[in-house]
Amino acid sequence: MHQYGVREVERLLHLPRSTIKSLVNAGFVSPARGPRKSYLFSFRDLIVLRTAQALAAANVPPRRITKSLKELRRHLPDAMPLSGLSIGAVGDRVVVSEGASRWQAESGQYLLAFDGDPDDGSLSVIERAGAEAGAEQWFERGCELERADAKAAREAYERALEADAKHLRAHINLGRLLHETGRLADAERVYREAIAACGNDPLLLYNLGVLLEDLDRRNEAMEAYERALHRDPRFADCLYNLGLLCKTLGKPRQAIRHMAQYRKLVKPRT
Repeated sequence: MHQYGVREVERLLHLPRSTIKSLVNAGFVSPARGPRKSYLFSFRDLIVLRTAQALAAANVPPRRITKSLKELRRHLPDAMPLSGLSIGAVGDRVVVSEGASRWQAESGQYLLAFDGDPDDGSLSVIERAGAEAGAEQWFERGCELERADAKAAREAYERALEADAKHLRAHINLGRLLHETGRLADAERVYREAIAACGNDPLLLYNLGVLLEDLDRRNEAMEAYERALHRDPRFADCLYNLGLLCKTLGKPRQAIRHMAQYRKLVKPRT
């Protein structure tokens, strides 16, 4: 789980160091300690810090703030894109908005979704990040979800690409997940779009080559491998695959050459 230093908190939440320290001293959060006893804040800590400051500024009674923050900690996930969450003071209630869903902080009870912002005191936890930062947050979310929920991971990578169509790693991971689940045509589309947007990245071309082999389009796969090696001649896995493919296609000299280069790269140093 990612942890945030004081400088990151200052930048993300637009809170001065003095305010952060006062909120810590007041007991709203209990950050971990890093090197030289520096504060390390979790995702929950960031939300609680911003919420405490914002609700106090909105004149929400202190006892209600304390109770709301206690429950808010229980319902928040360990990590999520910060730009996707906002906290609002609606009357004397603390309301959390997460995408299209809204829930009451004190009880965790979901509220009916509605368009627009609350009329009374809607407060953003953090100003929305730029497209590049938002894409990186969605990408990291996808990486976290891959083992537990491949579908949710794919959706996170898609959200990353909606935010930044040139996010290379999101293209690569999304294409790989689609390939692994048998959606070969969709995987090829993702890879082709990535090449158009990001250029001839070696790993991207290698993954495309593997996919094209699975589609039994061997000549196209060989071309993809050769393009990858043109960008990175020391790409060992690509040399190995290309050597095997050349042997299959009746190109023994090329197969021997690529395998020799592969063995030279992976040979243990004495």
